[in-house]
Amino acid sequence: MKISIFVKMFPPKRLGGTEIATFNIAKHLSKRHEVHVFTTLDEGLPRESYIEGFYVHRVPWPNIRFLGGLLFLINITRLLKKIKPDIIHIQNIEFGKDIFLLNKILRKTYVIWARGSDINFLFIDKKNWLLKLVLKEADAVISLTYDMKKKIMEVCNREIFVIPNGIDLNIFEGLSKDELRKKFGLNKTQKTILYAGTLRPVKGLTYLIEAVKIINDKNNRLLLVGYGEEREHLENLVKKLKIENIVTFVGEVSNKEVFEYMTASDVLVLPSLSEGFPNVILEAMASGLPIIATKVGGVPEIINNEVNGFLIDPKNPQQICEKILLIFKDKKLREKISQNNKMEAKKYSWESVIDNLEKVYYKITDINHR
Repeated sequence: MKISIFVKMFPPKRLGGTEIATFNIAKHLSKRHEVHVFTTLDEGLPRESYIEGFYVHRVPWPNIRFLGGLLFLINITRLLKKIKPDIIHIQNIEFGKDIFLLNKILRKTYVIWARGSDINFLFIDKKNWLLKLVLKEADAVISLTYDMKKKIMEVCNREIFVIPNGIDLNIFEGLSKDELRKKFGLNKTQKTILYAGTLRPVKGLTYLIEAVKIINDKNNRLLLVGYGEEREHLENLVKKLKIENIVTFVGEVSNKEVFEYMTASDVLVLPSLSEGFPNVILEAMASGLPIIATKVGGVPEIINNEVNGFLIDPKNPQQICEKILLIFKDKKLREKISQNNKMEAKKYSWESVIDNLEKVYYKITDINHR
């Protein structure tokens, strides 16, 4: 089967959840099919490349209102006519508007996979008739969680398949906690709290920083791994609370280094005000890291409270503080959660995700599944 996957941005320069998930979907699908990823062109990257068994087509989107998008679609149409895919797979509802219009010419089978942030966009723009039409006319719509499915059906009542993100279960093999703590300047007695993701208001990081202030233990360290618009505000808050010796802004790092920070840490905290299906939780699970996360979006579908982590209310520094201290003080609980997480992570192997995705593809095409 020839599969064309559309995503607005793509690694190596773009490393958000959708971009990383799309890379993995393409990589694992390419073991069974011919896969072409279509994305926008980033400066310094080739327009055409072949990596990890799949093709990447980076198409310019000139910064010209209306005309830029039109030129992008014209170039995409030319490429698709040449490749002749059996199926078009779109990794975002909002981006689907552009591909939907293009597909009126090509008349290909198309799938939309809602990824999380686009659900919020869908609700902000509920009256947008084109978004509803894109969803209604798609041959299949997939969501990451049952929570997302419910929200999509409020806007467009149709069949929705639920397939979660996946995780490479081998990414933590060979990593040594002691060696990595030494690498990152963490001594053996320090308890390390980790956040990994973008620094944006929706991530609720002010409440995590306030929780660390409540604990106020100089032998603890909070590592904020990632970048984003809220960094300056958060740095000022840390100074105001006088906990500069406890909080470290690591900044943007590679995927490999994120996994190293997870291995070196003692607990992951995700204090988000809104979430879809956060990959960082799956990665932490695979590492055996205990998790504290707010019960928003699809998070309660991943975290079984007090079994493989703790669910807390959003905007609640006191709850964050209590759960961190519980994990730090109770070694048996910490070990139990760690083992449960490693077992639970096996449900999210990429092989399982691709099996389910293939079932959707074959259901909506005339191609026989061999």
